Amino acid sequence: MSYSAIIAAPFGHLGIVAQPEVVTRIVFLDASTPLLLPEPGSLAEEVARQLQAYFLEPDFRFDLPCRPQGTPFQQRVWQAIAAIPPAATVSYGAIARQLDSSARAVGQACGANPLPIVIPCHRVLACSGLGGFNHSRAEQTLSIKFWLLRHEQQR
Repeated sequence: MSYSAIIAAPFGHLGIVAQPEVVTRIVFLDASTPLLLPEPGSLAEEVARQLQAYFLEPDFRFDLPCRPQGTPFQQRVWQAIAAIPPAATVSYGAIARQLDSSARAVGQACGANPLPIVIPCHRVLACSGLGGFNHSRAEQTLSIKFWLLRHEQQR
């Protein structure tokens, strides 16, 4: 994957993929991945600026031109997730009931979210704990979800 920028985050690095007019992907990367500065004046630079603003202020509201690629169902799930305010959480089941679907299908759509943090899938929890994150239940990935949730509680 070709990144427009790779920036430092409190939990590792983030890869940003942006075309001139639209953000298409944000990827969690290992902290050993080399940083890549965005081109000055580019959309990637604005994405990096807004992500850094969020890391400083958990109530920060993103205002980016985004075009996440996904199925119509995934798009509906991502719209529901985008409506969850900072520091709030909802369950996979609650979103499933809202969309007349299943919690498992909602979880799969959350895992496929191409714009994590901007579309805050970390705010969606299992009925009995954190659930997964970014199609994973690995400790490193769940630690990112935990960091994001804890960050938003520090308001």
